[in-house]
Amino acid sequence: MLLCRNMITILQGTADLAYILGFTLFGTLLAFLWAPLLSRFLYRFNVVKGAKTELAALGSHVYKATTPVMGGLLVVITVAVISYFFNWSRSFTYVPVGVMLLSAALGAIDDLLNVYGSERRSRKLGHILTLIRVHKDFGTRIWLKLTLPWTAFKRLSVWFGSRTNRGVFVHEKLILQFIAGTLTAWWIYAKLGPAWHFIYLPFDYSWNAGILIVPIIIFIVMFTANAVNIADGMDGLAGGSLIITFSALTLLSWINGFGEVAILNATTVGALVSYTYFNIKPARFMMGDVGSLGLGALLAVNAMAIGETSALFFLGFIFYVEAFSVVIQIISKYVFGRKVFKMAPLHHHFELIGWGEEKTVMRFWVVHFIFVVFGFWLALH
Repeated sequence: MLLCRNMITILQGTADLAYILGFTLFGTLLAFLWAPLLSRFLYRFNVVKGAKTELAALGSHVYKATTPVMGGLLVVITVAVISYFFNWSRSFTYVPVGVMLLSAALGAIDDLLNVYGSERRSRKLGHILTLIRVHKDFGTRIWLKLTLPWTAFKRLSVWFGSRTNRGVFVHEKLILQFIAGTLTAWWIYAKLGPAWHFIYLPFDYSWNAGILIVPIIIFIVMFTANAVNIADGMDGLAGGSLIITFSALTLLSWINGFGEVAILNATTVGALVSYTYFNIKPARFMMGDVGSLGLGALLAVNAMAIGETSALFFLGFIFYVEAFSVVIQIISKYVFGRKVFKMAPLHHHFELIGWGEEKTVMRFWVVHFIFVVFGFWLALH
């Protein structure tokens, strides 16, 4: 009798997994069907950012100056539409999809301003200090003094941005990402219950973070979104790596009993497969901020929603490595006056030492896969 019950349970679980994986096929098919429409739209309106001056030394990036961005819409819209019609749960998909769309909207604004926007300027900190001393209007001097910390923050954040005077400034991105992170923190802390106040560690250890879970969640959402954005610099790199990560999240969500989140992750995998098909070098279109920021936020939210916060570093390994390479490069350059890498993020460093783009991308995929499997193994303990 016990054997029969176990067999029934296994068969039910298999049926559930088959249903979940069906959404991967559904997402793949739907994205493939409307990808040509998106491609024609992007080419017709010439949604290209042009060449980046810092990549002039890399001849392999010349053609990217004419490759449209905002291809990430293929994934974001496909996932949002399928989730709304077939997997809309106020308990487990309402907020993750909302955070993805909010982050994607921020990325879309940045992409569009980079393509169609005019030059934007911000005053340097030295200029502000000079105005505080010499400006004739007393009220203006007081205002400049009161807002000096904010001005310093804005100038400091420029170090972490790309070398462009178009688009959304870094400090503006951080504000909107903070809102997305706060929405996630509110949902997890106030709505999902006390069990989500814990950070579950491998081998049956856990830490009750209490209210501290709120700033932790906000930081993780913001950092992960930017990490995926930073890694989106080579054809196929972000898309292929995200397929590996969301595949692992799909299985972990199913194993942990979060069916709605598993379906959401499976749908994302399917849409990413179609996107990566068109993004393999030479790319038909690139992900852009609309895709990288949206999917980075979704990655963080879904991992924390199923209680796998401690495994997130390994599940998103290559993205975090890319982000840390930028942080290390900036600190080394401005504090110690020297560079650690030939160029950051890390994938450009390997290009400059002689690796081709395809070689770099595929090796990054392999390394990422190994660490994702390790993270998956940790999550099972």
